[in-house]
Amino acid sequence: MKIVRQIGSLAFVVGLFTCIFAGIPWHVCVADDPVVPWWLRIAVFCLLGGILVVLVTVALEQRKFKTSAEEPLQGGSEAGVLLLNSAEVPGRKHQILGLVQGHTVFAIWLGKDLSAIVRLILGGELTEYTEMMGRARTTATNRMIAQAAQMGAGAIINVRYMTTSVVGTAAELFAYGTAVKFSE
Repeated sequence: MKIVRQIGSLAFVVGLFTCIFAGIPWHVCVADDPVVPWWLRIAVFCLLGGILVVLVTVALEQRKFKTSAEEPLQGGSEAGVLLLNSAEVPGRKHQILGLVQGHTVFAIWLGKDLSAIVRLILGGELTEYTEMMGRARTTATNRMIAQAAQMGAGAIINVRYMTTSVVGTAAELFAYGTAVKFSE
C-alpha cells in the first residue's frame, strides 16, 4: 500500500511540475492554437490521478490500521552505554565525564508531505511525520551514544530531547545528556 501511495505521490509531483513549468509557458506562447498537446494532457491526468491514488490509499490505510505499536529505541544496548533520564544511576557511584550530544535535521519529500496533508484533512495519525521523527530520534540518540562510548562512558544520565522546526517540513532533533563512568 505504501508503494502505491508513493507512486501516486510521484505522479502528482511530476504532473504538477510539468503543468506549472511547461504547460503554462506553452499556453502563453501558443495561446492561438486551442489543441492541447498530448504531454500536457498526460501531466494533468498524472496530477489528478496522483491525488486520487493518495486519497484512496490513505483512506484504506486508516481503515486497516487503527492503532500502531511503537517500536523500541534501537542502538542503546549495542554500544554498552546505559541511557537514563534521571540525575544519577541508582545504587552505582559514578564520575562525570561531561556533556554528550547528537543532533540531526530530517525532512520529508513533497510526495509524503502531500499524503500528510490529505491525512490532516481526513483525520488520523500523520504517519509520514511520525516515521520521520522516529528516524531522527534514533539517529540523534545513536550519535550521542557514539560520542559517550568514545569518552569511555558506561551511562548517559539526564537524557533529554529537543525538537525545532527548521524550514517547512524539516525538523531538527537534538539529544543531549551527561556522560558518566562507573566507579569501581
